[in-house]
Amino acid sequence: MQIYQLFIIVALATLASGILTAVEIPILKRRQFRQFIREEGPQSHQSKAGTPTMGGIAICGALVIMSLICGGLNTDIIVMLIVTLAFAAMGFLDDYIKVAKKHNLGLTAIQKIIIQLLISVGLAVYMAVFSDYGTDVWIPFIDKYIDFGWLYIPFVVFVMVAMTNAVNLTDGLDGLSSGVTAIVAIFFAISGMRFGHTSPTVFSCVLCGACLGFLAFNRHPAKLFMGDTGSMALGAAVASAAIIMKVEFLLPIAGLIYVMEALSVIIQVGVYKKTKKRVFRMAPIHHHFEMCGMKETQVVVMFWGIALLSCALAYAIMNI
Repeated sequence: MQIYQLFIIVALATLASGILTAVEIPILKRRQFRQFIREEGPQSHQSKAGTPTMGGIAICGALVIMSLICGGLNTDIIVMLIVTLAFAAMGFLDDYIKVAKKHNLGLTAIQKIIIQLLISVGLAVYMAVFSDYGTDVWIPFIDKYIDFGWLYIPFVVFVMVAMTNAVNLTDGLDGLSSGVTAIVAIFFAISGMRFGHTSPTVFSCVLCGACLGFLAFNRHPAKLFMGDTGSMALGAAVASAAIIMKVEFLLPIAGLIYVMEALSVIIQVGVYKKTKKRVFRMAPIHHHFEMCGMKETQVVVMFWGIALLSCALAYAIMNI
């Protein structure tokens, strides 16, 4: 594929996502699908209560439509879409329970992890047993593929579960998750070109555009939130594309923001349980910066910048 083709796909997906999001907002308002803000969160976020949620439906809609149009009906596209929509469905159920109960708690942690494991195991078994890709994984720095053997299935399961939950934690500020994921997605589109994977390249371009179209409405002050429907879908989409391209080890580098968000929560919970003291003023870490006095928009732009730098680093490592 040529670079100009990537830009065309991104532009078309952005348009599709923008149109679907604009159509979705009044529907969500009429159905009273509104966000409930957790009381222990930053006080400034209480004003966001009542903003329509489940905007991830539009993201997924654009992703499905444009992936099939631009990528065609092939196995890789279908697999990535199935995995993405399966996680989105779990997120939708979580969001719907929150809306029905008028509370910010949906599925239990155990229910979520069981569903995530089932989907992830399905992808791992497909890749290891039924696909032509096998159990090889590309290793940065040495530029070689290593056969993980029986370890491949738990490895893929870990990547999927870790990534989807990390992206979910990133979705806490207006435009944060959608903006960061657009940057990460375009990096993986470039990775797809580097390794000769056409379908993941197209899929990643569409994902970038789907995020950008949604971002037009999700930037501060957000007219719509993606909800778990969107954040789970984004994590699954990025991870599944990386897994099919066999570049799983580039995920924590390009997706450094996701890693930071997840680690901040793990550190905060772990330290507090042992010492009853907090490392951060609030976790995930984007809230820490807010509590330190930064404006929400400043934190988001800073994290976008970090995402750009981390993707540039991943690109450099990929081409060593």
